[in-house]
Amino acid sequence: MAIRNVTVIPARKRIGNSAKAEELPKLRVAAYCRVSTDSEEQATSYEAQIEHYTNYIKSNPEWELAGIFADEGITGTNTKKREEFNRMIEECMQGKIDMIITKSISRFARNTLDCLKYIRQLKEKNIPVYFEKENINTLDSKGEILLTIMASLAQQESQSLSQNVKLGIQYRYQQGKIHINHNRFLGYTKDKDGNLVIVPEEAEIVKRIYREYLEGSSMLQIARGLEADGILTGAGNPRWHTSTINKILRNEKYIGDALLQKTYTVDFLSKKRVPNNGIVPQYYVENSHEPIIPREIFMQVQEEMVRRANLQAGKSGKRRVYSSKYALSSIVYCGECGDIYRRTYWNNRGKKSTVWRCVTRLEEGPKGCTSRTISEEDLHSAVAEAFNQVLGGGESMITILWENIESVVCESNEQAIANIEKQMEEKQMELISYANSGKDYEKLADEIQDLSERKQAILTAEAESQGEKDRITEMMEFIENHADQSLDYDEELVRLLVEKVTVFENNVVVRFKSGIEVEI
Repeated sequence: MAIRNVTVIPARKRIGNSAKAEELPKLRVAAYCRVSTDSEEQATSYEAQIEHYTNYIKSNPEWELAGIFADEGITGTNTKKREEFNRMIEECMQGKIDMIITKSISRFARNTLDCLKYIRQLKEKNIPVYFEKENINTLDSKGEILLTIMASLAQQESQSLSQNVKLGIQYRYQQGKIHINHNRFLGYTKDKDGNLVIVPEEAEIVKRIYREYLEGSSMLQIARGLEADGILTGAGNPRWHTSTINKILRNEKYIGDALLQKTYTVDFLSKKRVPNNGIVPQYYVENSHEPIIPREIFMQVQEEMVRRANLQAGKSGKRRVYSSKYALSSIVYCGECGDIYRRTYWNNRGKKSTVWRCVTRLEEGPKGCTSRTISEEDLHSAVAEAFNQVLGGGESMITILWENIESVVCESNEQAIANIEKQMEEKQMELISYANSGKDYEKLADEIQDLSERKQAILTAEAESQGEKDRITEMMEFIENHADQSLDYDEELVRLLVEKVTVFENNVVVRFKSGIEVEI
């Protein structure tokens, strides 16, 4: 097995609802004010707080006033009657506020449970609350201490247990030791030492899913096929959902890698886990276990998922829904406007027939596109003729394919990857020292991210090159296995070998996945 390599993906400093700092140049800051009685003295305090926070927020060039929320003469022990407080929380949930400032914890809430509830709720949205009197920000280290102290009053034993478990898990992550519930993980189980090992019969199911997807089947078709064959999911259920297929196709563990800490627990009281969008560190472990799917096949699937999700009409740019009902669905294109062709029924002067037409022409008529309608019989004949022309090329066609293979061979990038990994290792050691000293590590985190992206680009290029070589090899095997044969139209062969068919006014161009194009 290849050498195990662990990459730490550092947490990124973010506040509020922005995914990236540059997307939101100014923090939208709101202030919350409250006085407990209706007396004239307290009313003066109430007005003073509003004036103070208005000036305080506007004086900071990096802040933008998102509102002053003030409740007057209302108790702080319960939030039910605090209309302004509740309105402020609602706007936070809607993504309109990035930070809250208030005078003290007692002004925010006197009920410990309520205070914890709203701090946790805001923390899930990455929104800090800053308490002026205590000088505490709920998202920094002091804020963590505050939450720990408050929570320990209610759940000290639970906290201690949760924290020990969390530290233990993070230590294992840093060692590249993965922790997976293998009881619901199709294709793998664990040996007596806790290592992931392949279950051969389940691995064949995973390979089938990847193969059928690349052959053109939709996730729904794959799911229905598995159900029809009586195959159970990883959880032992007879019903397959498209979401299950989607997760299998996206899971990097099937190529022997593991991205750890994809989710994290917001706090130990609620036990709620949320997606980790860089709030806490992640760990990408390469070669952590034996793969089921080759890396190049996995990359082809990711590319195909993107292609299907971004099918667009040619000139109009409209999004088109991917279909795999027929082998030619979503791969036949209009030579005039670039939109896809769709199979439809045509009633021409009482004569019914099955034809393929440009979707723009169907929706907008000749003013949108004047492309021709092609009968299904003629389209099938053109594709079959393309196959037969490739077969007719015989040895000369195989020679061309060999030349194509040589043109896509990548030089070895082992040294480049090794250099990048060495730099990443050095910067990750530096990152640890920064974390211990309290220094700002944002620039260092950017450098590590850049190195990681460069490494991924090299690996992706290698996988794409290998995938292209495999597709050419498939075409060579097809030619060798069907030599001296005349083929009729075959849906299975189309799904396996054809990448795109373009219909022009006087001809049809068939492009194979091997890169060969045939004009009919």
